[in-house]
Amino acid sequence: MSLQYIQGRKRYARPQAMLFADNPGQIVEDIDSESVTFGESFYIPLGNEIGAVNYDENDSNEFLILSDDNRQPIQFRTNRIETKSRMANGRMRSYHVADKLTVSTSWQMLPSRAYALNADFNVEGKSPYINTTNTEFTSDGGAGGVDILDWYNKYTGSFWVYLSYDKFSNFSYDSNIDERYQNLNKYSQVMEVFFDSFDYSIEKRGGSNYDFWTINLSLEEA
Repeated sequence: MSLQYIQGRKRYARPQAMLFADNPGQIVEDIDSESVTFGESFYIPLGNEIGAVNYDENDSNEFLILSDDNRQPIQFRTNRIETKSRMANGRMRSYHVADKLTVSTSWQMLPSRAYALNADFNVEGKSPYINTTNTEFTSDGGAGGVDILDWYNKYTGSFWVYLSYDKFSNFSYDSNIDERYQNLNKYSQVMEVFFDSFDYSIEKRGGSNYDFWTINLSLEEA
């Protein structure tokens, strides 16, 4: 995927719930698309703006926007790493190290591909293939089944997941301007993760365009 692909997604009010990236990024808010250059910046969608993400020159800066089509609930399970023991007086004590999350979700009847052809967005964010008959298979343009499988095969180590949901506590509080309540259209959490589990099934073979897949995955925080 490319910067042109990101620019072509500005029509959505909020980003998809999940995005995979090979770098953690540093989100810079409210970048005017007219001032965007093709220099040393990597871009991810942040609502109606384009957000710049700084990256190390050794990163390849790949990302994968996951579709919300037929996506099941995103489940969070907390693993509290601690040592607990009961003292002689009967009171419990705990030495807390960290809380780590396991994030899991699934897709049912997800098209195996997002587009019939390479969308090939240009610098104006337009594609000659979009909004024509039978060319866009996921309604939001997010990744199809094969795209997700390809990411799983390529990333045997850690990568980052961007999560967009209402977690306003992750934003700063200012008594004059409470930013916590103005960031619903942005990714509110970024985590370094490993694949904990991944499986898929071909539910229905389509015609000449795409198949329908079911995908289940679980991500464990690094």
